[in-house]
Amino acid sequence: MAERVKVAVFISGTGSNMAALLYASKAEGCPYEIVLVSGDNPEAPGLDLAAAEGVAVTRLAKPKPKDAGSKAEFFAALSAAARNAGAQVIALAGFMRILPASFVEEWQDRILNIHPSLLPKYKGLHTHQRALEAGDAVAGCTVHVVTPELDSGAVLGQTEVAILPGDTADTLARRVLIAEHQLYSRALADYVSRQNDPEHIYTRVAELALALPETHARDSHGSPAFRVGTEKSGKFFAHFSVKHHGSDHVGVLVKTSGMDELLDLVESQPDVYFKPAYYGASGWVGLVLNRADVDWDHVAEWLERSWRSVAPARLTKLLDAADQF
Repeated sequence: MAERVKVAVFISGTGSNMAALLYASKAEGCPYEIVLVSGDNPEAPGLDLAAAEGVAVTRLAKPKPKDAGSKAEFFAALSAAARNAGAQVIALAGFMRILPASFVEEWQDRILNIHPSLLPKYKGLHTHQRALEAGDAVAGCTVHVVTPELDSGAVLGQTEVAILPGDTADTLARRVLIAEHQLYSRALADYVSRQNDPEHIYTRVAELALALPETHARDSHGSPAFRVGTEKSGKFFAHFSVKHHGSDHVGVLVKTSGMDELLDLVESQPDVYFKPAYYGASGWVGLVLNRADVDWDHVAEWLERSWRSVAPARLTKLLDAADQF
């Protein structure tokens, strides 16, 4: 079984969704483990439950109201706690604070949230009452990726819950909460499993590679690769690699300045870089992409650098000009 992805869960109260994630993680084959529970309420009952189950807990004082400095210190401490616990993904589970944009950017594409409505309907608070007032036939819950815009990230899963005659916001909320407990663990498991899915990884790489000027995909030695230039005279600037020659890595191969840089990268950051069995002799380095904490901006920078190393001057000048704006 692949190494499990380490998850930090942030809560504010009883932590019932946290508990659902925690108990699901105990099942054989679950691809994630809970390594930290924290939040904005040091007395939250959910923290006591997590501690009793042997999970590390960090109790942070609530930030002072209307105190920007206190708020900044709190979120810095919260992020540091997650990093120190080795967390690769953060799951918000009833965490009643809006994350600052800087926090979201630091953990880009690695924060999930569960929201008690069928997004994009009813972002924010009082979702059940708003569904009742709108006369909806169903309510429900959504797991989504967190972005700086409130409740607006990519939807990973939803569960509908029927609205019954005579429902109140409280009675509806109780049933939706049951659905949340079922949905969140499945959505989290599916999301963290994508780190080992070559098809998903290739799609991300292709989006970045083909966004560069005059590029196209073309197989090389039976594997997907990317070239710049025409079909006849184009040059390869990236190769997609799936566990070739007995390697455990799924990654993309890009051009370095030479063997010295390649070996220095592999030696200093073996979790990020690897020397490909076939292309390494020519100065190509592999970026390891089957891991949870991939920095896709970093991948994009390497792809552009590799592209620049073989692209015609007329194209690099155009890109340089575009960078001025």
